[in-house]
Amino acid sequence: MEYRAEIIETGDPRKKSASIIINAPAATIFNLLADPAMHSVIDGSRSVQSVISAPARLSLDARFSMNMKIGVRYRITNRVVEFEEGKVIAWRHLGRWVWRYELREVTPTQTVVIESFDGNPSPLQLWLRFRKAYPYVQIAIAKSLVRLKKYFEDGKS
Repeated sequence: MEYRAEIIETGDPRKKSASIIINAPAATIFNLLADPAMHSVIDGSRSVQSVISAPARLSLDARFSMNMKIGVRYRITNRVVEFEEGKVIAWRHLGRWVWRYELREVTPTQTVVIESFDGNPSPLQLWLRFRKAYPYVQIAIAKSLVRLKKYFEDGKS
């Protein structure tokens, strides 16, 4: 089955968002998002490789380090900056851009998931533009949401 995420026009060129409806309870989806070991499974950019160190479950101010690869291998440490159980989780790293997931229950077994990338807090705007990060991230977000949906609905990503 072919799944597609809906691109959300934010009106802000530094904020990219997409949404998808997933046939799974919000709490179940949130538990996966709060597990750093699962981030490589759903990452649409394929840049998240594996966990270096992390708690088993994320919470506000939790730090987690990941092995990454975008052309070259590197490591990044993130900090959870927003956390509302079952509804919102967001993290950022040294570059200060924020990755956010928002979950809205439609029914007890159906959830709207919105993923956003907010580059506004970053002092590295020239680098983000040079790397064409904003158009790239828009596509990666949509792919991540599709992988998340496939994980829950098809048992694969």
